[in-house]
Amino acid sequence: MKAIVDKDLCSGCELCTELCPEVFEMGDDDKAFAKIDPVPPDNEDTCREAAEQCPTEAIHIED
Repeated sequence: MKAIVDKDLCSGCELCTELCPEVFEMGDDDKAFAKIDPVPPDNEDTCREAAEQCPTEAIHIED
């Protein structure tokens, strides 16, 4: 599984980094990015939750 953050949509709210810090991190541009590719199986559920909870729908999941 791969998590992709659309920087154009990301508002920098940090919700994804709070829900799934193992996968998401904030960059110098105050936008989130996925720091792991592929997402480890142990983190897939929280990564999907972060994508579902993202207020701007900036996180996309590819299986």
